[in-house]
Amino acid sequence: MIQQLANEEEVDALMSAPGPIWLLKHSNSCSISSAALDEVSRFLGDHPEQQAGVVVIQSHRPLSNHVSQRLKFVHQSPQLFLLKEGKVVWSATHWSITADAMSVAAASASA
Repeated sequence: MIQQLANEEEVDALMSAPGPIWLLKHSNSCSISSAALDEVSRFLGDHPEQQAGVVVIQSHRPLSNHVSQRLKFVHQSPQLFLLKEGKVVWSATHWSITADAMSVAAASASA
């Protein structure tokens, strides 16, 4: 399940969790972002123990900017981060966001 994030407190709490934590920046108006969301949902369906949050950039652009500033990554959409202990251990954008890539990243983060 993906938690819809609506404010800085929710984002900061998710980022501060020990991890691994997935954080997706998603655009409702982009077909690539829709495909990425499907991939993330597929991965999470197979891994219900994984925690994830999503920021929808159309409705929460300042929050999306907060994520970019806090993680020190230039804004892209879609953009997926794997966080562990508040640090980015893996990231992907656009067509690189796949359930298979997430599986490999999750295995590396758990090692």
